[in-house]
Amino acid sequence: MEGFLDALWAEQGLSAATLSAYRSDLEGFAAFLQGRGVDGLVAAGRGDVFAYLAERVAAGARPRTTARLLSSLRRFYRRLVSTGERSDDPTAEVEAPRLGQPLPGALTERQVEALLAAPDTGDPLGLRDRCLLEVLYATGLRVSELVALRVDGVSLRQGVVRVIGKGDRERLVPLGEEAVDWVRRYLEEVRPLLLDGRAAEALFVTRRGEGLTRQAFWYRVKRYAAAAGIDPAISPHTLRHSFATHLINHGADLRVVQMLLGHADLSTTQIYTHVARQRLQQLHAAHHPRG
Repeated sequence: MEGFLDALWAEQGLSAATLSAYRSDLEGFAAFLQGRGVDGLVAAGRGDVFAYLAERVAAGARPRTTARLLSSLRRFYRRLVSTGERSDDPTAEVEAPRLGQPLPGALTERQVEALLAAPDTGDPLGLRDRCLLEVLYATGLRVSELVALRVDGVSLRQGVVRVIGKGDRERLVPLGEEAVDWVRRYLEEVRPLLLDGRAAEALFVTRRGEGLTRQAFWYRVKRYAAAAGIDPAISPHTLRHSFATHLINHGADLRVVQMLLGHADLSTTQIYTHVARQRLQQLHAAHHPRG
């Protein structure tokens, strides 16, 4: 076991906490094997792996915990096979528990309206923040993409923003009339005031004339959420998820949502199909004569 942990540290530079988790998983299995009269980790069989996982599940282990435990054992035994200490992997035919994809959290349309109305637009920073929120909800950008927007990447005439997403992939995303109006107000009334003669490439800037950071923006969003009566523990992706959910609720095609979100693969966007199914069920119940 020590050789395995040393190899993980040397070859992959894993953190002390991660190595400690591997050690705990292996020590737990070793103790279980000892109770079954098995001579150490190297001698374990597939039946021992099954029995241990079953015992952990019976003791209340959650599927995610069980999956992580199996991953630790699988990694350990694969290394034993690669070093010749074993000829077979006792975890090879053991399936991990199905975790399912976590459903993204989303605000209701009424909650979004309350959040958008929370900033004081009579204050320059409040108007800037209202513009940020409007753009975020109108485009579904990642927060990192939002704060990275450049002035030369915005076309108010065409009503689009040019976004550089993951993998340096570029996409054009529509703003919509409401967001265009707020961006125009921000550019005319607030940004020159904040810059005070300084130059900046970033679209959204601070009083110091610097680009807004993701952390600073999200701190302010949490304040606005609290002021709007929304749980301030919402995640940085909440408005992005709300954008996608509301689009699908109003009939948008999944591939259109994929392009807007900048997902390279449709399978990533398919997490939102639960929304479409719920919408179909509601429509069926409301309109089918035997609904």
